[in-house]
Amino acid sequence: MSWIQRCTLALAFLCCLALPAVQAAPAAAAPAPAATGTQTPATAPAAEEPLPDVESLRRQLDALPATAEGNDAVRALQSSYAALNAGANRIIDARTGELNDLNARLGELGAAPAPGTSEDADIKRQRQTLIRDRNAVDAEIRLARLIVVDAKQRSEALRTRERDQLQAQLTDRAPSPLSAAFWRELGQSWPDDRARLAPMAEEMQDAAARLAVPGHRGPVLLALVLALLAVTVGDLLAERGLARLAQRVLPGGRLRRSLLVIAIVAVNMAVVALALQGFLQTLRAHADFGPQSSKLVALVDESVLYIVFVTSLGRALLANARPSWRLAPLSDALALRLRPYPWLVALVGVLVWVPMQVAAISELSLPALRVCQGITALALVLLMAAMLTRLNQPQPGDPAEPPAPRPLWEGLVLTVVTLSLVGVVLLVVIGYISVASVVAMQLAWTGLVGLSFYVLFKFADDLFMALVSSRGDFGQRLQKSFGFAPSTLDQAAVVLSALARVLLFLYMLIALGAQLGTRPEEVLQQTDRISAGLTIGEFQIKPAAIFSALAVLVGGFVALRVFRNWLRERYLPTTTMEPGMQSSLATLLNYVGIVLVVAAGLSAMGIGINRIAWIASALSVGIGFGLQAIVQNFISGLILLAERPVKVGDWVVLGTTEGDIKRINVRATEIQLGDRSTVIVPNSEFITKTVRNMTLTAAEGRVLIRLPLPLSTDAKQVRELMLAACRAHPGVLETPEPSLSLEGIENGSLIFQAIAYVSSPRLASGVRSDLLFTILDDFKTAGLPLAVPTMMMASPPPAPGAA
Repeated sequence: MSWIQRCTLALAFLCCLALPAVQAAPAAAAPAPAATGTQTPATAPAAEEPLPDVESLRRQLDALPATAEGNDAVRALQSSYAALNAGANRIIDARTGELNDLNARLGELGAAPAPGTSEDADIKRQRQTLIRDRNAVDAEIRLARLIVVDAKQRSEALRTRERDQLQAQLTDRAPSPLSAAFWRELGQSWPDDRARLAPMAEEMQDAAARLAVPGHRGPVLLALVLALLAVTVGDLLAERGLARLAQRVLPGGRLRRSLLVIAIVAVNMAVVALALQGFLQTLRAHADFGPQSSKLVALVDESVLYIVFVTSLGRALLANARPSWRLAPLSDALALRLRPYPWLVALVGVLVWVPMQVAAISELSLPALRVCQGITALALVLLMAAMLTRLNQPQPGDPAEPPAPRPLWEGLVLTVVTLSLVGVVLLVVIGYISVASVVAMQLAWTGLVGLSFYVLFKFADDLFMALVSSRGDFGQRLQKSFGFAPSTLDQAAVVLSALARVLLFLYMLIALGAQLGTRPEEVLQQTDRISAGLTIGEFQIKPAAIFSALAVLVGGFVALRVFRNWLRERYLPTTTMEPGMQSSLATLLNYVGIVLVVAAGLSAMGIGINRIAWIASALSVGIGFGLQAIVQNFISGLILLAERPVKVGDWVVLGTTEGDIKRINVRATEIQLGDRSTVIVPNSEFITKTVRNMTLTAAEGRVLIRLPLPLSTDAKQVRELMLAACRAHPGVLETPEPSLSLEGIENGSLIFQAIAYVSSPRLASGVRSDLLFTILDDFKTAGLPLAVPTMMMASPPPAPGAA
């Protein structure tokens, strides 16, 4: 398999992107033989290979040429540089461990004695041996690092030269195809081009003659029939089987649609690749192709894979057979109009790509290559213009209903594409054919990559929404098992989806550059650069570290939630602590756990404790000026949780605020009033001001009733009636028992005061109201009147002139 096939199949199975076979650089499909003097990379795993020698790597690097001509030679030279770089890095990795071990052993011997002092002979001999070995290993590491630097510099210089040549080729202006000079150059070079094409034609004739032999014709025809059956019937059965499997296994929703699109493309690619490889292996075994015809057969392999990828992706996105499963927001009429375009895109892409590859294999003249490039540019322009025209056709609908307005970004994209197509035609006309071909192929490649990553973006969003959000089955299980709030799960799903989209967007940018001459090894190098991280100052952002930190945070918070539920529901109820103390202890441990989880997440991201200390030191100035109140309330909250002057469930009076403490947070405390409203009080108020805790030492509440009665009232009868009413109420406690006292005489009335106790201060007002109703009724029945307040009446002044 060629590198295009391997990249296509690997990325398709990984559900990232199936790279089509279209590439901008006119490179040969078959791998070129290594340059003379280069080291062929072994196929065994790196762990089983013997460690290379530094001197051998240096000799191989010196023997390599500084430049190369032709795509095959450049690719072979770049592969040689990469192999030498990998070998030197293996030496560095292996010898670095040995160097650290030798330094540790030298450290165990201690510092060398001062000059003029003696040392034990055995220790001195060991020290000299270790120093000699350490210097040898250190020298080998330095030489290997020098090889890495030299190989990278040569590879970068070769890549720069190749890009300069490509730029010079692109900016070269040819005669206009509308002029006679263009066709005159083509006619003059045609005899030479026909001579260059002759070897390939002869090889194909010889292969056809060998296949005509009965001993070879039968197996090849049988392999062809089996391949066609697998491509047609096998793909159809696989697609229908996937649809039925998705209906049975996957729950209804968006995930089923996006996953089905990826599965259809991946399975079709796999089936066709296996069938095609079987047929091509049989064909090569019986036809015995030559060097150029072998490359042509590889083009057929890659072209078929490209056709399968484009048609599978297009059919899965249009979903004309299953409109309800359509992933893109397309109407049924528009999907039917676009139905033939996946096949047209695939066929046109192959028809314009294969001639360019044939011209590169046969090394045709520049005029012939320009003709191929011009045909490529114009064919792609016509195809994209037809698709834009079909997309802009008015859709049938209700004539009374106005058409929906087009989004701004869609109008901008269509404008840019239209102007680019016009620009390609103008470039071809004025003679910049190479630039026009590159622009046209880049437009086609951008559309294909955009559609592929559109599916991946949808899949990432649907995956996390189905797995993590509260609307999914798995999210509901998380909610029931760990007690997560639905909003928390929805927020986590949105954040994870955004992170996945950002990562996919980075790889989409890399894929968009593949058409501009970026080879697969360069794409992998860019991927390695992204994996290595982005350095900002002294801080380095690594994607792997970010995902590790997310995993630590998610796992830590889940474990913290499980521990907190176990602590509140299983362990603390078995202790003798009060409920308020249990809540305060659970809250305090939860804060400690949050701090530890966040610290672990920052450490996984690469932010150590020393960096956190520097950040805290930098923030101390701001804390000293603008965050004093927040820090004061935070410390006060910790004091409240530790000393417990008030706790959850206490009835407190703070100034004019009176109610139950419902929650003690880090910054403030929530107090629920009698009217069910909540007052949020800063924690510093409980530390710096006077607080009355009604339930700190005793939980009983007191009911106080003061009644004024006339002086002629029978005091003993009043005492009996009021005490009887208190004892008869079910909410009044027997111990301490109710009491009644005669406080004295005020304003000509006797003042009686009854005191009763209830189980909670929260019941005092209700019990007092019940007792007043009962006592007033008893007084009315017994004929005992209440005292009437004395009222002072002022007479009006006499009228003027009155006698």
